[in-house]
Amino acid sequence: MIRRFSLYGFLKNQRYFEPFIILFFLQRGLSFTQIGFLIAFRELFINLIEIPSGAVADLFGRRRSMILAFVSYIISFAIFGFCQDYWHFFIAMFFFAVGEAFRTGTHKAMIFTWLRIEGRLDEKTKVYGYTRSWSKIGSAVSTVLAVACVLLANDYAYVFFFAIIPYIAGLINLMTYPGELEGQPGEKVGIRDVVAHLWECIRTALVVRRLRRLIVESMSFEGVYKAVADYLQPVVKDMALLLPIFLAWGETRRSAVMIGVVYVILYLVSAYASRNAHRLTSRAGGEERGSRLLWKVVFGLYIALIPLLFFGYYEVAVVGFIALALLQNFWRPILISRFDAFASEAKGATVLSIESQAKSVSTMIIAPILGVAVDFVRGQSLGGEFWPVAAVATVVTLFILLTPLREKGNGEPT
Repeated sequence: MIRRFSLYGFLKNQRYFEPFIILFFLQRGLSFTQIGFLIAFRELFINLIEIPSGAVADLFGRRRSMILAFVSYIISFAIFGFCQDYWHFFIAMFFFAVGEAFRTGTHKAMIFTWLRIEGRLDEKTKVYGYTRSWSKIGSAVSTVLAVACVLLANDYAYVFFFAIIPYIAGLINLMTYPGELEGQPGEKVGIRDVVAHLWECIRTALVVRRLRRLIVESMSFEGVYKAVADYLQPVVKDMALLLPIFLAWGETRRSAVMIGVVYVILYLVSAYASRNAHRLTSRAGGEERGSRLLWKVVFGLYIALIPLLFFGYYEVAVVGFIALALLQNFWRPILISRFDAFASEAKGATVLSIESQAKSVSTMIIAPILGVAVDFVRGQSLGGEFWPVAAVATVVTLFILLTPLREKGNGEPT
């Protein structure tokens, strides 16, 4: 099953639009403010659907929920490819949000269920990190294919149509998962059961101190990183236009090649980090210490990015963004493993969906703020246009470092 889990991640990350999504929006005439609100709309609907989707997965079956997610993705990609007006993007984002809501947390819960059945739960960080590394390898492969697609078509829209093919293959892979990975769905489940299960999971997430802390950390690390990472695309584009290479090509093709190179490196680095996250926890002396170490490093990195982006040293700033991806992929398997330690088998998908929802709330708030800030700096010519992105992230990271999880006299966290 580890190979099947890895195949799922590889196919799921054949998102050929991902390295170009911001440039696609800019090509369609959107401002950074409009893009920010579009991302906020996506995160809002992920947020609204997220926790109920986890409850549905736990109670009706996780494999069924995953199949629904992939069907929603395919619909979203088709709409994106044909988008012309601004409001069309909101429809595409809605279906994408449905796919994200029913996918996030659910497949991780299936992996942990299999590990429990096999008696290998002590390997959760290693196994999840390994399968996640194949997701990143899939992203690296998809970037190469996406660049080829853009070079041939000279239009970012075609990458959405291309992405439908591997998602159909991923759908077939999920349909053949063994029934035991559905979880423990009830034979007769009504709306009242979903609401009761949902409330119990929310209560658990709020009452258990470590779960509460982990949710805050996810919002601050994952949610902010998700909003910040998209700005790598316009940064690389500006870098590409400043370099005296591929001068005979148009702006779209020059940007595509440079973005392709950067993203392949980024994804390969991410794969390495995911596969070796368990080694970092061992050397740091545990998952909590490893996580704390990563917080300190990422804080220093965000601070360094502020002057680099302000003065327009984009070549060095790109290296900083790649380093952020490295840290995020060390951190993510550690975070998921920490969550699983405080969530029961019956509540696994729902608790992880709560985590994903909290992350979406953070991105929903941060994305429009970053978009407005970048457009304001562009209009006022206050240095390089992207430095507010790093400045906002620095403030959030500093908050986490100044509010550590403390221990009571009896060793209980507060």
